[in-house]
Amino acid sequence: MAQPAPRPEPSGAKVIPIREASLYEAHKKIYARSVTGTFATWRWAMVWFTQAIFYGLCWLEWNGRQAVLFDIVERKFYIFGLVFWPQDVFYLAILLIISALALFLFTAVAGRLFCGYACPQTVYTEIFMWVEKRFEGDRVARMKLDAAPWSAGKFARKAGKHAVWALIALWTGFTFVGYFTPIETLAGAVLSWQLGPWETFWIFFYAFATWGNAGFMREQVCKYMCPYARFQGVMFDPDTLIVTYDAERGEPRGARAKKLDHKAAGKGDCVDCGICVQVCPTGIDIRNGLQYECIGCSACIDACDQVMDKMAYPRGLIRYSTEHALAEHWGGRQIVRHILRPRTLVYGAVLTAIVVAAAAGLTLRQPLKVDVLRDRATLAREVEGGLVENVYRLQVMNLAEQPRRFVLAVTGLQGIRIANEQIVEVPAAATQSVSVRVRVEPDAGKRGANPIHFEVRAVNHDEVFVREKASFLLP
Repeated sequence: MAQPAPRPEPSGAKVIPIREASLYEAHKKIYARSVTGTFATWRWAMVWFTQAIFYGLCWLEWNGRQAVLFDIVERKFYIFGLVFWPQDVFYLAILLIISALALFLFTAVAGRLFCGYACPQTVYTEIFMWVEKRFEGDRVARMKLDAAPWSAGKFARKAGKHAVWALIALWTGFTFVGYFTPIETLAGAVLSWQLGPWETFWIFFYAFATWGNAGFMREQVCKYMCPYARFQGVMFDPDTLIVTYDAERGEPRGARAKKLDHKAAGKGDCVDCGICVQVCPTGIDIRNGLQYECIGCSACIDACDQVMDKMAYPRGLIRYSTEHALAEHWGGRQIVRHILRPRTLVYGAVLTAIVVAAAAGLTLRQPLKVDVLRDRATLAREVEGGLVENVYRLQVMNLAEQPRRFVLAVTGLQGIRIANEQIVEVPAAATQSVSVRVRVEPDAGKRGANPIHFEVRAVNHDEVFVREKASFLLP
């Protein structure tokens, strides 16, 4: 079949060449330069603080057991002196609400403080980068090493780095699982090579995630995987403290000699050294304004302040400030005054109220729970003496960490009583199921369902008392 002849181009028409474009930007490895300063010190203080809690808390003992243990098998969560059961899911909801409100409040006040100082991704990236620097050197040395051909020295440096990374990651995975399986039991199983399949899977899974995220993905987690960066814009306002570049002071930027009178030369304070970009863990240029990739770590502030010191310029070209403060040239007191605005005051008031209510609820929380279930096999029956009997099953949960004896009683109808044993013993932090036979005269109430109450009181602890509603059926 003959092909159609190509259409001739109109006379004088301009031919536009077609160029292919990729939908995805090619990933460029970021070689973050190490930096020292006030904010770097704060970041490392948070690294030590958070990791001391994470690695150390699982080894702390409380009342003869692990202080913090989420025992999924036994369906009990131990947090110091508190024991939580599945029925206490209400407290989990309260914890999530408090966390969300705290996130809203801190973000409205000072941006992504959590991301820059306490996020696990930031913390472990700092640790892994410190190890990397010890084996491969700082930014320029790492770039040269990666560009160099493979050699015995390069292999030794890379292998040593990854070996230390793997040890940190495995210890992190082991510690994580130690919050769900008692850490001493888990350590014994590891040393005796008797680790269970699920513990093995989660140790290596969490270790692999730590090694991959902190060693390789780093800024990609913050830029593409973490949803927080995507909705931070709706949580900021012009009075939110953020890492900002003072363009009015810094522009026009340009290199110059230290002795040059840059003001007379029409230049701003920015010497265009690019160090603020080199130290950024996500590789952005803060001089381009607020960007969603900025995690608020303030490394650029420390770096810029050092350059300003060398040039004998005032510090603060890059600093924590607000959009309104830059536009209106506010001082520190005015910035602080605008932090206490209706939005943050409402967040703070609601957060305080919920925290106080939750604390009061935990303080006044009875270390006893009782569930009443009717015996469905026997709704109501006549027994000796013409009495009517209903059978119930009581689930008595002792939330205290010592065994207790409880006295059972029933009220609500004249002459109502429990026919069988009225004392139940419950081990520490355990549940005891007991069958209770309740009897009453046939004319003590109306036909059908009659409201009654079971009362459970701890022996020698009158303040530990629970009253649960039930119904008694009279034929």
